[in-house]
Formats: sequence, structure tokens, C-alpha cells
Amino acid sequence: MNLAFRLPAALAALAAVLIPLVIHLARRSEQRPTVFAALRWLRQKPKPRHRIRFDERLLLVLRALLVCLFATLLARPVLFGAQSHQAVVAVAPGVPASSVPKDARRLQPGIPITSQLRELDAMLPNDVALTVLVPRVLDGVDAEIPKLSRRVEWNVVDGEPLPAQTPPEAAPSLAVRYAPQRASSVPYLRAAAHAWQSPAPSGRVGIAPDVASTTRPIARGTPYLAWLSAGPIPADVLEWTRAGGTLLVETDATIADTPRMQAAWRDDNGTTWLESASFGRGRLLRFTHALTPAEMPVLLEGAFPRELRAALTQPTPAPARVLASAHAPTTGAAPYAPRPRDLDPWLLWLIAGLFAIERWIATGARRGVAA
Repeated sequence: MNLAFRLPAALAALAAVLIPLVIHLARRSEQRPTVFAALRWLRQKPKPRHRIRFDERLLLVLRALLVCLFATLLARPVLFGAQSHQAVVAVAPGVPASSVPKDARRLQPGIPITSQLRELDAMLPNDVALTVLVPRVLDGVDAEIPKLSRRVEWNVVDGEPLPAQTPPEAAPSLAVRYAPQRASSVPYLRAAAHAWQSPAPSGRVGIAPDVASTTRPIARGTPYLAWLSAGPIPADVLEWTRAGGTLLVETDATIADTPRMQAAWRDDNGTTWLESASFGRGRLLRFTHALTPAEMPVLLEGAFPRELRAALTQPTPAPARVLASAHAPTTGAAPYAPRPRDLDPWLLWLIAGLFAIERWIATGARRGVAA
């Protein structure tokens, strides 16, 4: 083990150890000689040589040691080589408990195993052997096989992977702005927005969609907006979309710089009902038919809310699964620098303990002098 300092220049504070010495020497000058009249006429003897003598030596040693510890704390000491060099066994979620050895490290479920292996590779010393126990199928892995700085013993054991858990998605908040001529199209989008929400215990829908005329401004924080109006889209609405919003428009809405659109919702017969394209940092979606049952019969089908929500939110695919035998880590990554152990917490506890002892001795000595 090697001791090092992050701020070695702070060791110059060790010169402050002279302060307790000066204080103890100055306290000796508080003793004043008292002259007795009967002794004045005796023959004076040669005075002995004056020697430096320290009183209360234990207190002096404690105070000097406290100053040295404070100076060392300012230098931020660290200790290299204090980590254990014992081989480590990591166990992935899904490995049966009967196959887990004692003192093995369990990897956390819900976090990609490749990320945890990279973190473990960075924390362990370079010469520590690493063994990983994994089930036959891994869930939630990265697209790339992990590359570590050490050789890993990859053992595949019989076990079932944990079921893929995806957090429930919150219902998208859709705002609707419509022109008076398109009031008949609003109920279909309002019904879809209500269908996205889970019913409350009382049976009522929790949040009503934001539906208003085109004259009302877009509320701050709105992620999805349906603009039901023919003709050019206002500049502020386009700017909101470029800033990251998702805009849903009808087939007769016009944009000066319309991007190239791609099919976002196509039924089993090959009919495209909705198309989309990137628009700045946001997205633009456009219906290919008028929002009437005659032109768009899917408005009356139960799949309309589900398909519209899928096109708006673009749900991420489920976590990928892979055979563990085909996902063994490779070697060749650059080794990590050794991680030193920080000694600051230990020094703080030692300083607190010595300070308590110093105070106890100092107050006890004063009580003894007063007595």
C-alpha cells in the first residue's frame, strides 16, 4: 500500500505545530515570584541555569498531534493498494439461488447488465479475476457486446430470465385547436383522448382534454397539438413544432416548407390514414383523409384511439433479449487507473476523538488547579 496526497502543498501547514509549543512556554511566565522579608538578608547563591521545561506534556502532545492531523487533512491523503485482490463472482438476475456461491455480488435487475459489467470492471483492481454467472437468456442488453479490460469467465447456468418489465406510459395530453367550420371533427379526437386515460375508481375520467378555438394560445408544456383548420398554419404554431412539439393537422392544412412525409398508420388493406415527418426538433403528422366517417371510416372503429396514440407517442420497442452464450464480454479495452481509498473520513473521526480527549484532560487540569 502506498500513501499519496492530492494537495501536497497543504503540508506546509505542519509549521503550525509550533503554536502549541509557544502557548505552553508563554503559560510559564504567569508564575510570579513572591519576596519574603526574612530571606532578603541571606547570602545569595548563584542562580541555576534556566532550562526549558514544558508543563502538562500530555496536553502538549495531543495539541501538536491535532495540528498535524489538520494539516494532513488539508493535503487530502489517499491510499493506493488498499482494495481487496480476491476474485469476484457477479450474478445476473435470473440465476437460481442454488447456483449462487457465497459472497457473490448480485447485479441489479432493471439495469442493463452490460452497463453494470463496465462499472464493475472500472471499480475492481486490474489483477482481480472476474466471474459472471448468467441465465441462458439475457434481457435488456445493449446492442453491442461489452468490451472490458480484463478476461471474464462467462458461465451460463440453467435459469429463467426475469420477465421484461416496461413502466406504464402516461396518457398523452392532447390539445385541440379548431376553426368553427371543423367543429364536427372535434368529437372524434376528444373521444380518443378520453379513451387513452385510465378510468378513476369512481368511473370518471381524470383530466379533460384542452379543446378550444384557434384563437386561444397553446398552453405552456403542451406536448401534442391537433390543429383542425384549413389553409396555412400560423407561424407561432410552426415555431412551437420546430421547438420540439408534435403537431397533428388535417389533410387540407398547408405549410410552405412541407417536409417529405412517410406513412405512420396503414391498415391491413394498405390504406394510409396518417403520415408523419420530422420538423425541426419536433414532428408533424397529417391525416390523409377528411375527419368524417364517410371519408375516414376508421373514426368509428375501436382501433382508432390506439393507432392514433401509437403514431403520436412513437413507443420505444421492448428491451432486446439475447442468448447469453452469444453475448460473452470480450477483452481489449484500456485498463482503468487504480482507484485509491479516500482517508478523509478516517482522519475526521480520529480528529474528533483526539479533540474530545484533549478537552477532557484540559478541563480536568483546570478543575484541579482551581481546587
